[in-house]
Amino acid sequence: MALKCAVELRIPDIIHSHGCPMTLTQIANEIGPTSPSLDINCLARDAEQSLAPLVFMRNNPLIMSPFQCLSQCVKEGGSAFQKAHGRELFELASVNAEFNRLFNQAMACTARITTKALISEYEEGFRCIGSLVDVGGGTGAAVAEIVKAHPHIKGTNFDLQHVVKTAPVYNGVTHVGGDMFKAIPHADGILMKSIMHNWADENCIKILKNCRKAISKKPGKVIIVEVVLQPGGGDPFDNIGLMFDLVMLTHFPGGKERTEVEWKKILEEGGFPRYKIIKIPALQSIIEAYPE
Repeated sequence: MALKCAVELRIPDIIHSHGCPMTLTQIANEIGPTSPSLDINCLARDAEQSLAPLVFMRNNPLIMSPFQCLSQCVKEGGSAFQKAHGRELFELASVNAEFNRLFNQAMACTARITTKALISEYEEGFRCIGSLVDVGGGTGAAVAEIVKAHPHIKGTNFDLQHVVKTAPVYNGVTHVGGDMFKAIPHADGILMKSIMHNWADENCIKILKNCRKAISKKPGKVIIVEVVLQPGGGDPFDNIGLMFDLVMLTHFPGGKERTEVEWKKILEEGGFPRYKIIKIPALQSIIEAYPE
């Protein structure tokens, strides 16, 4: 909440534009008496990879209130988000335009950071595919960056209809609305970034089976970008991964972060017996999976 306050007051922008350290009095004078705009989209105005939208989303009352229902979930089961709001997160986003905007902006800002690491570390992986579907791609920022770096790829951004209808136009990217539990557009490669941790194992297996139907046999593959928890610890991102595990537990029915053993199980049951894990400089890793 303190970080949200600082962003709302534009303190990072004030210090950044000043160009050197400032006293509290100088900062206070720059804030001024007027109310700050909540539309600020950066921690520092010129930050290329800002996380301000994530700060606003995580501190929104709609996101915070499910944590009050954790003990109720332990006793009764079910989703904390549903107990707090009477519907699941994606259902709420479909009927609440402001929450939908807030959520999509937060996902887009985190996607920019992960996508930058993905493009830099997975260059060879993208060269061998001609078409790519980003399943649950939000408003399309990630696949747009991939297509920009690899213009030979025909990109498709696939998400729920209420999400893609707000998506901007990107060169080389087609927006398609639909339900990943029913069918996924055909492509050489399918990208799923921070999608499967929202769902229980049985739902992940359904998604993977639809991916199996959608990809071409050669050189078809699924590119999963997710946290891979390390039971023994030692990874600098371990604590963040555990924190995300709590967020998944609270906000999604059956959502959780997974160890490699847990990933292997759902990949095999979903029709992808071969896989390899590629570490990238991000919280997530790449899980490259093949149908044969």
